[in-house]
Amino acid sequence: MRDIRVSDITMREAIASKALSLSFKEKLEIVKILDRIGVGSIEVEGIESSKVDSLRIKSIASLVKNSTLAVPVKMDDDSIQAAWNAAKGAKHVRLQVEAAVSPSCMEYIQRKKADTLIADAAEAVAKCAQLTDDVEFVAIDATRTDVAYLARVIDAVVAAGAKTVTVRDAAGSMLPEEFAQFIADLCQAAPQLKDIDLGISCCNNLNMADACAVAGVMAGASIVKATSYPMGVVALDNVARILAAKADALGAQSKVRVTELKRAMNQISRLCCDDRSKASLFTGAVSEAVEGVVLTAGDDQATVMQYVERLGYSLSDEDAEAVFEAFKKIAASKERVSATELDAIVASAALQVPPTYTLDGYVINSGLSFKATSHISLRKDGELIEAVSLGDGSIDSSFKSIESVVGKHYELDDFSIQAVTEGREAMGESVVKLIADGKVYSGRGISTDIVESSIRAYINALNKIAYEEQN
Repeated sequence: MRDIRVSDITMREAIASKALSLSFKEKLEIVKILDRIGVGSIEVEGIESSKVDSLRIKSIASLVKNSTLAVPVKMDDDSIQAAWNAAKGAKHVRLQVEAAVSPSCMEYIQRKKADTLIADAAEAVAKCAQLTDDVEFVAIDATRTDVAYLARVIDAVVAAGAKTVTVRDAAGSMLPEEFAQFIADLCQAAPQLKDIDLGISCCNNLNMADACAVAGVMAGASIVKATSYPMGVVALDNVARILAAKADALGAQSKVRVTELKRAMNQISRLCCDDRSKASLFTGAVSEAVEGVVLTAGDDQATVMQYVERLGYSLSDEDAEAVFEAFKKIAASKERVSATELDAIVASAALQVPPTYTLDGYVINSGLSFKATSHISLRKDGELIEAVSLGDGSIDSSFKSIESVVGKHYELDDFSIQAVTEGREAMGESVVKLIADGKVYSGRGISTDIVESSIRAYINALNKIAYEEQN
């Protein structure tokens, strides 16, 4: 089954279409959301004002951990070097060389003749390839140029080092069948495409962008450009859901986490909406549809899942079971569970990696005149492993016991505890960040007991480390 990557172009389209005016902070928040849900790449604006734009790209580069950071360059040495210097802090960097290839655009936008454009594009790609092995060539207005000429362009840029070629349908006048035929004809005229990634970008002038994108995938494309906020091109949430629902029929799958998609799109929508001052990402996180709702230990799984869905989550059966088990544990020690607490339960119990370690039990002893001791029992592959450790307080001794069970020490990058709700029965949420092989792994845990929430947060982060080491 082919892997289809969805490349988010929200920030680039916002600038190009002048549809949005995003602040620096809003862009950073959008990047974090997109990186979390598994888009293949995040495309940002290039460098126009060197000092300001370089800082923006460097800041974004420091946040992108999973996706590829894609930065456009102009066809000159200074632009290429400046973009690379700003973006090279990201784990994965892609430099993008763009050129308008239709006859009218070549003359009025590129101000180049056909042969000159091919030579200049190939030269720019070659210079980018000296800095990174991930170089993309974007053919603007590709559907309104001669396929034979487009094949010549592709031949030159692939020979120069391009690993991705994207064709952009700026006109947006094709039906899905026509776009699929265009991709098929192009693949036949440019056989080099079978050895690299073919990307597609579709305009929505006929409200056919999503359908054309799916048709393009069926014809051989492996990258789809989309936005996470409506801007007249392919919609990220829609195309990701189609790829997930029709994976078998398409023989292709996307790594975008559709279970988190609705919630992520709601968060981005709040950042992008006109009245952003009243729609902060950090306020009103709980949907109005469930605000004020309370659940009790007597509620069954179907009822709990009904409100989970209204919070914006779409969980697998396995995650639903995990959330309900966590809910029952919390509800057993409280008279009621609020929507805010349910939101925290989902964030902590669901959408996680398969657990290598599970908490079996713990005993903590602490007092004024002697060090705290923690007896921790974990299960790994069904085997019970236990350890007892001393520490400066209950949490420190617990973390040391877990390290003894695992047999490894991980640097603690950050640790925080906060109340999810108020009152005597308040739930506490702990966040633990561990460093392994230079990477930070974040874990979350919730409980009415802060020591237990801290232990669960540590194990959550530990499982992410173990999962990545095994895969």
